[in-house]
Amino acid sequence: MIKNSRKTLPNLVGLVGSLGLTVAITFLGLMALTFFIGRVVPIDPVAAIVGAKAPKEVYDRVFHEMGMDKPVIAQFAEYLWRTLRGDFGTSFVTTRPVLTDIVAFFPATFELATIGLVLGVITGVPAGVMSAYHHDTWVDHLIRVIGLIGYSVPIFWLALVGLFVFYSKLDWVGGPGRLDIYYDGIVPPVTGLILVDSLLAGEQDVFWNAVGHITLPAILLGYYSLAYISRMTRSVMLEQLSQEYVLTARVKGASEFRVVICHALRNAAIPLVTIVALSYGGLLEGSVLIESVFSWPGIGNYIASSLFSADMNAVLGGTILVGAIFVFLNLLSDVLYRALDPRSQ
Repeated sequence: MIKNSRKTLPNLVGLVGSLGLTVAITFLGLMALTFFIGRVVPIDPVAAIVGAKAPKEVYDRVFHEMGMDKPVIAQFAEYLWRTLRGDFGTSFVTTRPVLTDIVAFFPATFELATIGLVLGVITGVPAGVMSAYHHDTWVDHLIRVIGLIGYSVPIFWLALVGLFVFYSKLDWVGGPGRLDIYYDGIVPPVTGLILVDSLLAGEQDVFWNAVGHITLPAILLGYYSLAYISRMTRSVMLEQLSQEYVLTARVKGASEFRVVICHALRNAAIPLVTIVALSYGGLLEGSVLIESVFSWPGIGNYIASSLFSADMNAVLGGTILVGAIFVFLNLLSDVLYRALDPRSQ
């Protein structure tokens, strides 16, 4: 045991060091990419602040105050140093620090994407398992077509159609926004998650109103997630069902339920961790269109409105946040994969 522990410790240190170096390089590349994209887009941040008709001396003063007269490398070095200290600048639209805006807007995105992911997992994984088990039958083809539609049809088009049918015509769900105007300000923000905060405050009317508003966008995100998760689950399960241990279990008289769920799906759960993590990251970064259509006050809508207003500090800050979340989820899935896979022990 002493020899094994001596071997494990250097491996653990090497793994942590490798992951730390990978994260550091990834973050550096992410910040460099967002910064230089912000410099090449055809938007003048100075003109967006002072106005197109501002006097030249006012323009030049703001240009100098923003450090735009310095070399690009010097600007990037300052941007990198400020970002590492958590200073993303000030949004000239909200006149608040970008970090403050991110903290205020992100919970709405987190709530929406999390519910969408839960819906995607509880429907996508069983659909993928059924599709693989009934390979090349009408069940398989039907599930693949449903997934293909969700993967191919633009989500903003589905959102507009959903609003028209289920809100405007049938009145089954709430409209745009997180709440009706009547309920705004009733629940004090504690977690930023309106469903949780309304329950903590004992406001059942607010809770059910929030449920009505989040239902349609969450279902659409869940459908989008289902399309990816079911397709990948099917691929993984087909590989597992073709393994020799599945044939052995059937020869020993194990039921089909036990073969598929207890054996094949159990082994498929290891790569499914990565699939679900990537899907979650995709929902967090890809909710811009859904939030724009539904006027959802989340980070995606914040980035989109900031881009239209040429508020580059807000755009870059929000982009870095989304990128950081994606990096974290990839790192988490990698760690879980190593922990769950017995071959990596």
